[in-house]
Amino acid sequence: MLSKTADYALRTVACLARETGKAARADVLAEETQVPRRYLNKVLKDLVHAELVLSRPGPGGGYSLAVSADEITILAVVNAVAPLERIRHCPLGLPSHTNLCPLHKELDKAYAATEEAFSKVTMGQLLNSDSRIVPLCDVSLLCAPAQPSV
Repeated sequence: MLSKTADYALRTVACLARETGKAARADVLAEETQVPRRYLNKVLKDLVHAELVLSRPGPGGGYSLAVSADEITILAVVNAVAPLERIRHCPLGLPSHTNLCPLHKELDKAYAATEEAFSKVTMGQLLNSDSRIVPLCDVSLLCAPAQPSV
């Protein structure tokens, strides 16, 4: 249901959230998130435009979160790169469908439920969960725990 771009953006924000206060270079982000470097540039540009990520040029520069991971919802990340599209009108453009048909009405309900669910979960909650599985981290590699959000 989510686009590859949205998945890449969520990986990127999760990675940046683990490194609170530090700028991460794009090549490091690409490696850690397994997002192709050229595609990552587009994702980062969209996240910067949405004011979720800061870009600092020059030596010691890189990318970091613009706000606390506790303030960034899954929905905000998804909407920054590939907004969930609700069904407002008949996708077929049928003139007799002045309201949504039963099929498209049910599909739109599912999209609405997804939007609502994504709006209730922050990246901070994901990274600070009680799960032994850490986003973007193979436990066998003993990744550092998420840093507290500032």
